[in-house]
Amino acid sequence: MSMQKRFLEQLESLGCRGKRILVAVSGGLDSVVLLDLLIKSRYTIAVAHANFQLRGVESDGDETFVKQLALSSKIPVYVQSFDTNNYAIEKGVSIQMAARDLRYAWFFDVLDREKFDLVATAHHLNDNLETSLINFVRGTGLQGFLGISKKNERIVRPLLIFHRKEIEAYARQRDLSWREDSSNAGDEYQRNFIRHQVVPRLKEINPTLEETYAQTIHRLYAAQELADLGLEGLKQKYVSERESQVRILKSLLKERRHPSGILWELIKDYGFNLVQCEEIVRASSGQPGKVFLAPRVQLIIDRETLIISEYPEAWTEIGIEETQLEATLGAWSLSIGEHPDTGTINADPFTALLDKEKLTFPLKWRSWKEGDSFHPLGMDHRKKISDFLIDMKISGKDKGAVTVLESGGVVAWVVGYRIDDRFKITRETKSLIAFKVTMNL
Repeated sequence: MSMQKRFLEQLESLGCRGKRILVAVSGGLDSVVLLDLLIKSRYTIAVAHANFQLRGVESDGDETFVKQLALSSKIPVYVQSFDTNNYAIEKGVSIQMAARDLRYAWFFDVLDREKFDLVATAHHLNDNLETSLINFVRGTGLQGFLGISKKNERIVRPLLIFHRKEIEAYARQRDLSWREDSSNAGDEYQRNFIRHQVVPRLKEINPTLEETYAQTIHRLYAAQELADLGLEGLKQKYVSERESQVRILKSLLKERRHPSGILWELIKDYGFNLVQCEEIVRASSGQPGKVFLAPRVQLIIDRETLIISEYPEAWTEIGIEETQLEATLGAWSLSIGEHPDTGTINADPFTALLDKEKLTFPLKWRSWKEGDSFHPLGMDHRKKISDFLIDMKISGKDKGAVTVLESGGVVAWVVGYRIDDRFKITRETKSLIAFKVTMNL
């Protein structure tokens, strides 16, 4: 079967029929082939090119090439330039992550503005293999081994069934021109290291690695489908919802060989991680009443069930007087005490050492909210806490569990993360006060 016919079948399976498609074209081999295949498929398309301004004249050359490519095919083209390097510095993320965030946000903006339905990217089988290997090294479950999804919301990746040699052969057959990205040549980036150093060594063991991987992915998708069916069966038997609570029968944990992994599959969407699930399984055979926290929800071990519910109102806000030695906010406790050593440097993020004379009592301990800002330690200017949490790579779910200690209307400590520079201890500090937060279990 020809590549074009397989490509058409893939578009059909992804639900692309009758859709207006925005094609992400960098100017490289893969995206040029994707564009050519879509042109031949007679879909309604337009080209989108992101200039990340990371390679000087080379980046500008890519932009010119893509514009001419679209013009020669009489296809609308949308181009956007980004100050990627400064964005990465400002957000505290890698260049790769910055580029990803910028381009997808822009793609979706173009989709909405120009009334397109989907954006197509040129990820192929080798990209997926590299992603699976990266996820394996970092630690993953079945979903991570599957790598890049064929369709995710409004993004489709119709080349995922083709490996790079097929794409190269198609380009030669069609006499296509493309641009080479010099940044792909080195091993500075993690993906390049996997591509240039790891995959070739694996191919020494298995020369048909791509074909074997494609078969493995096919089996993994089947395994994922079976796992989803099994998980749905477990939910029907062991999980119930009532009065804004999710209840899981503890008998589920006693009847399985791998209870923590199964529990994680059931409750991971609430923000619980595998380590917590292992702790929950161990604690489930003990005295009831232990509490485990995830963003915005808590899990309580009852006599016969695990109960997941939203945080109680006690999470909202409490006051702390100057004479207090402890305080409680939800499932967290705060111990408070004066510290005689003003030269102490503490690296524990759950302990804050502050200059007592700079504090205004009563303090407030509360959940952070949009609009909050502070001066992170080491900085002499204001930063929104929302931006700070993005810089710290705190997930959207985890942000809901972040609290702050407020003094006189000013955030003195983003609890568990960073104190405000204006409350730090200095050589002039005469009285030091220590705040230490722990979880009530």
